[in-house]
Amino acid sequence: MEHFVTLFDSLFLPQGLALYFSMQRNVNQFTLWILCVDDLSYTVLKSLNLPNMHLLNLSEIETETLKKLKEERTKGEYCWTLTPFVPKFVFDADESVKQVTYLDADVWFRKDPRPIFEEFSDSHKTVLITDHAFAPENDKSALAGQYCVQFMTFRRGSSEIVRSWWQDRCVEWCFNRHEDGKFGDQKYLDDWPVRFADEVHVLVNKELILAPWNATRFPYGNSIVWHFHELRIMRRFNRWQVFLCGYRLPPVVIQNIYEPYLKDLTKAIDLLVSAGFSVQAQKTIGHFSFIRNILSSLRPIIFSSAPKHIISL
Repeated sequence: MEHFVTLFDSLFLPQGLALYFSMQRNVNQFTLWILCVDDLSYTVLKSLNLPNMHLLNLSEIETETLKKLKEERTKGEYCWTLTPFVPKFVFDADESVKQVTYLDADVWFRKDPRPIFEEFSDSHKTVLITDHAFAPENDKSALAGQYCVQFMTFRRGSSEIVRSWWQDRCVEWCFNRHEDGKFGDQKYLDDWPVRFADEVHVLVNKELILAPWNATRFPYGNSIVWHFHELRIMRRFNRWQVFLCGYRLPPVVIQNIYEPYLKDLTKAIDLLVSAGFSVQAQKTIGHFSFIRNILSSLRPIIFSSAPKHIISL
């Protein structure tokens, strides 16, 4: 049994459910813990009553310190601030959980993640982090950080020295700007392999967890997890559309990674609508020029202002 935890509010319910669907297909035994950042997301997911899903309602476990920080930070900054807290929320909720993996809500499993956990187990460390592994043309490591808060595993007990240090830093400062070598919750990870050398393992096989920023560097077929960074759902001409990202994507990646993910997003939207939830647009559409039709089963249209991509569902 692998335990995973993610967090999102009602705006990102489609991505959260797409993640869940991918785990149903590819993870043999799992529990997905979800920290519901608003009451609406908790209400909707509770009504769906999906198997292998445990809900944590932030409003029930939010500390006074967190409530104060919520007033001082944007919604996005507050979610970043929460990230170091969520492994402990799971450990506190269930004493039987020995290991939990934090996931960004916009990641998606293509295959069984066992090779990732086998490498981590062989390291005999207690925290797993992953390199951004930027393609040279997209390298933003100086600003965004060497490592990505997208897939992080914590073992109960000795990982606490790392997690609590990270939590304290994010309480002190966690904003969507670059300042004194900091950026959000992420730049704090830069020196972990040195600061916490006995505890932190960096995933060696970088091809196992990929994203649009390295889609031109590694073959997509080797990936186990894909991070759909920047992907947002929009509304245009009474049709749902999806902004894929601002990175150049090889056509083979759109066909074999993004198209299957959009099917899960469509399934998620249909499920939410059937439950009476009004799906919300996550991004305002700009001015894009029409290119071509694909994915006829999803009735999509691609728009592009290269290298940007938009597909409608």
